[in-house]
Amino acid sequence: MNVRRVLWSFVQATIFRWSFHNWHGWRRWLLRSFGARVGEAVGVRPSVRIEMPWNLQLGDGAVVGDAVVLYCLASISIGRRSTVSQYSHLCAGTHDYTRRSFPLVTRPISVGDDVWIATDAFIGPGVKVGDRSVVGARSTVLKDVPPDVVVGGNPAKVLKPRQLLDT
Repeated sequence: MNVRRVLWSFVQATIFRWSFHNWHGWRRWLLRSFGARVGEAVGVRPSVRIEMPWNLQLGDGAVVGDAVVLYCLASISIGRRSTVSQYSHLCAGTHDYTRRSFPLVTRPISVGDDVWIATDAFIGPGVKVGDRSVVGARSTVLKDVPPDVVVGGNPAKVLKPRQLLDT
């Protein structure tokens, strides 16, 4: 097994998870130490689960809530001021079910700026969520989301445009 993955698993299960809820700077430092590209004023809760943080990019002001899973088998990028709410799961890997051996298939996930991924949403491999969009609670997103919309459901569909009242 890859030594870096084993070491990260230990760090994540101990000093990352055991840190106080508001020690965001400490967790940013730990993530950067393992190769994550982490912007300024990023908030990552201690209960977040991250696989392979060297494939993670968090823009300035991004927030990742409690019990979120970031399964970074390929790149996962979360834009500036975007929020991934509690219990959401971003999964950058799947398997090719058309083959007996079920080989691993990895595809990057990109979440734009000023996006809200509401609680318990699932974002699948290869998905791009456009700037300023909202993914509704418990939605399953398997296709790209355009900018400035609200999506919801399983599978997620565009429900309406997102209209911001301020700029």
